[in-house]
Amino acid sequence: MGRIAVIGAGMGAMAAAARLAVAGHRVVVYERAETYGGAVRRFERDGFAFDTGPGLLPVPAVYRDLFVKTGKRPLEECVELVQVDPSAGHVFADGTRVTLPNASRAGVLAALDEALGDGAGARWGAFLVRAREAWDRARRPLLEEPLWPNWDVLAEREPYPSVPHKKLLRTRRAETLAEVAAWELRDPRLTALLESHALAYGLDPRATPASAAVLPYIDHAFGTWYVRGGIRELARAVYERCLERRVEFRFGTPVERIVEKDGQIVGVELARDGSTASGTEDGPEPGGPGGLFEQADFVVAGVAPDVLDGLVAGAALRGAAEVPPRPGTASRLTLLLALRGGRPAGTAHRTVVHSADREGELERLFGERPGVPAAPTVVVARPDDPALVPDAEHEAVALTVTVPPGARVAEEDVERVLDAAGRAVPGLRDRLLWHEVRTPADIAEATGVEGGAVPAPALAAAGGRLLHPSNTTRIRGLFAAGGWAHPGGGLPHAGMSGALVAGLIVEGPEFQGSQ
Repeated sequence: MGRIAVIGAGMGAMAAAARLAVAGHRVVVYERAETYGGAVRRFERDGFAFDTGPGLLPVPAVYRDLFVKTGKRPLEECVELVQVDPSAGHVFADGTRVTLPNASRAGVLAALDEALGDGAGARWGAFLVRAREAWDRARRPLLEEPLWPNWDVLAEREPYPSVPHKKLLRTRRAETLAEVAAWELRDPRLTALLESHALAYGLDPRATPASAAVLPYIDHAFGTWYVRGGIRELARAVYERCLERRVEFRFGTPVERIVEKDGQIVGVELARDGSTASGTEDGPEPGGPGGLFEQADFVVAGVAPDVLDGLVAGAALRGAAEVPPRPGTASRLTLLLALRGGRPAGTAHRTVVHSADREGELERLFGERPGVPAAPTVVVARPDDPALVPDAEHEAVALTVTVPPGARVAEEDVERVLDAAGRAVPGLRDRLLWHEVRTPADIAEATGVEGGAVPAPALAAAGGRLLHPSNTTRIRGLFAAGGWAHPGGGLPHAGMSGALVAGLIVEGPEFQGSQ
């Protein structure tokens, strides 16, 4: 079998590494940082622990499949999965509050009727029916199959069956998520509920296609899950599964160049001063600048497109599908709070405090002068997990705000986020022991992505601008995995990218996706 070099130890790259090792390949992972997980990190201080990346796991079936296909122990024997119930609380601009149960259609609709008034549940329920139709149409090409060579079909075809909207003498159908909200939901609070799913990925609902309706549908259909000890425990489990399959990891080892000859991958070149880098007996590639050369039959790159382009000097991700690299749409500002006093019983794991100024927030995120919104939407995470606190008399809380990539964070921005979170956490200021601020610069340092940009899942329509580059490239033997390649960002999508890359390497171009 072949020798495979994997660049980066993010979730998609590790998923590919484990699957390829099972297929008999010799796999070596080169990671510039000193640990695994990519953006899935942990911060610890004074007995408190926090996820600094994703805090919840949608569609755990992706990782269940990974563990079934790569070893004897299933996922549930490696981590403790807990279904979060209620799914989320919401605090709207007008003070209305609603708590939505997890994976219960009837419960969600009843809760919306009670909180927002009769008819709200019916409108949301009808929307979910249409969102399911969009999911059924888009699921395989946008999640489970390699990107189609004729991807323009996905770019032009809107899978969401919007309701005809009559205005004066014209009949139109919603083309954007904002139009879906305005014409089909007809309530500013339901609009906020819908648009919060797009904002979480840095997508402007005024320009995001109606196909983004699949984002809330995924949460509704598959439930919301938490990993005891934090999502970092999932990264640990995937890393340990790789080790069980004899995947070799070299941390603190940046790859300086991907080496190809006559359009075919021949290896990677490592920095000579890499702390744990080691060459092979084959020596440096003739004509190279003198770094440590290691042969490889295949290279799997789990890095952003601009990083990969720098490694191969020229648009490698513009592969067989010819999709241009997609720019990062947003980053995140995260506040980690250590609170005195235990977590009250019945508290929602996740509460979304919606902006009191929708237009102002969208202008600051997507306008000509981007910055941290003055009235941001704040996601408050309050896990019920003793592993994250020193004792039962303390609580660990994380606040997350979508911000533009590279946004500079001032003290007044932090204060506004704390003020907004106080609407969901009574007595927040009085309970606060200390807080840590994680900015886009921290994400950039952890992931190597300029501005700390965070990728969004691939979406259909919109002329293809929300698709991601293919997993294949113009260089034979070079593949792309992780959130910046098809099928895009998010834990389940990253895991699927690893499965797609492994299938393409093991089965070749005829691979048609997971079954």
